Amino acid sequence: MKPWPALMLSVLAVSVSLGDSEAARILGVFQFNGRSHFIMFEALLKALAARGHQVYVLGHMPQKKPIPNYTDISVEGSLPAIVNNFTIDFALELAEDAKLLDFIFNTNLDICRIVLEHPKVQRLINGDDKFDLIITEIFGPDCFLGLSHRFNAPIISMISSVMLPWANDRIGNPDHPAYIPDYFLPYTQHMTFGQRLINTVATEVLKLGHYYFSELPMEKLSRQHFGPDVPPIAELKKKTSLILVNSHFSLNVPRPTVPALIEVGGIHIKEKGKLPEDLETFINEAKDGVIYFSLGSMVRAETLPKDKLEAFISVFSGIPQRVLWKIDPTIELPDNVMADKWYPQFEILSHPNVRVFISHGGLMGIQEAVHIGVPIVGIPLFADQEYNIMNCVLKGTAVMVPYDSITKEALSSALDTVLHDPSYRQKAQQLSRLFRDRPHKPLETAIFWTEYVIRHGGAPHLRSAALDLTWYQYLLLDIIAVVVLFLAFVLCTLYVISKRLITIYTANTSKKLKSN
Repeated sequence: MKPWPALMLSVLAVSVSLGDSEAARILGVFQFNGRSHFIMFEALLKALAARGHQVYVLGHMPQKKPIPNYTDISVEGSLPAIVNNFTIDFALELAEDAKLLDFIFNTNLDICRIVLEHPKVQRLINGDDKFDLIITEIFGPDCFLGLSHRFNAPIISMISSVMLPWANDRIGNPDHPAYIPDYFLPYTQHMTFGQRLINTVATEVLKLGHYYFSELPMEKLSRQHFGPDVPPIAELKKKTSLILVNSHFSLNVPRPTVPALIEVGGIHIKEKGKLPEDLETFINEAKDGVIYFSLGSMVRAETLPKDKLEAFISVFSGIPQRVLWKIDPTIELPDNVMADKWYPQFEILSHPNVRVFISHGGLMGIQEAVHIGVPIVGIPLFADQEYNIMNCVLKGTAVMVPYDSITKEALSSALDTVLHDPSYRQKAQQLSRLFRDRPHKPLETAIFWTEYVIRHGGAPHLRSAALDLTWYQYLLLDIIAVVVLFLAFVLCTLYVISKRLITIYTANTSKKLKSN
């Protein structure tokens, strides 16, 4: 079945099961040009268009073929391309926390400036269009929150990763660092004292960092482009009606959530399409199975250092399995390896003859492997990739090879373990069942709650009262202070009374002794 008809059938099922909604005018605005991010947003936007809503999408990845009810406001070419354009060295630079945060805050602030100044965006801001809903991404600076004020429309935000530290406060969602690991740390929900200390400090520092290096600079840009009367970013972000986050408790850690936070991990996963004939033949004829190797949509595997590239080639040349490798096909490779710059990843992973997925740990690919039940050899490079792979390692579905540890021996050991220990596939299949077992598919859930917000005028009843509390009220510091003062008063009073009674008793006893 081709992807688009499959999507139509899925959306039709949603129509039947979730009821009809009046057609709305929806504006999706996405400043970042990362394909791995947009693939999540695109799934919802296409589905909403298929439901009859008029969907307008401001972004860098216009549709190649026209889709009914889906209109691109394309700013393609306004930013340097990042799809298939990261070298290993650049990816490893982003592995340093300071570099990654600089990219998320400062580089994305520059992206906001460029996109907001684009003529199409200026026409949108200053035009007479009306919209019933704005859909944005939470990543770095909130470039487009001013549009909610400009169009007087509610906002739904989407996060292509697990929950970001600076996203919880806008909907009053609990974020307890004692057992909820930070996005930037590869910790489990069971942390040692030292890890809890680091996790707590990191969570609060990142929130402050986002405020000072992202929110405050964005204030100036917001007033510049949306007018001097636009409310502060801090006020606008607390008007967020809903956050759709790319996580699920079966794969990520369970956490308390307010009604305005909806987990839709795997929303981008569709019905598998048909493999090209050459790939189908290559996989079918692999008597010992196939290994699929990809470092994601941005990183070019051919930029690996010579020693590490040769380690992979040496390992692949010595195994009976066939290998599909996303890499420049002009590189000289063993006969059992097929290479290309791009592969239909989900369709490949869905083939029953694929034995192992060698992955950098991007969340979308990890979710696809988990959904299908394919064991993983993980080689994290930057951002949340170590965290994503570690989740699978803890569940017994993956082996991790740190980048600095890549050698022929380490790779051979990891592949041998995952290929020949049946527990990895068994646990991968078990995790797959848990990941799939939901009342509705992730896309159906996202459609329902999106339309729910539209139907109920922004759904203000989902808003947590925590948003109206100051930080010290939220942490009950005022209550604790009153209780401590009250107890101190009681103890002081008892002390004074006791001391007075002892004094009186001592005085009376002394008088009696003298009288005797």
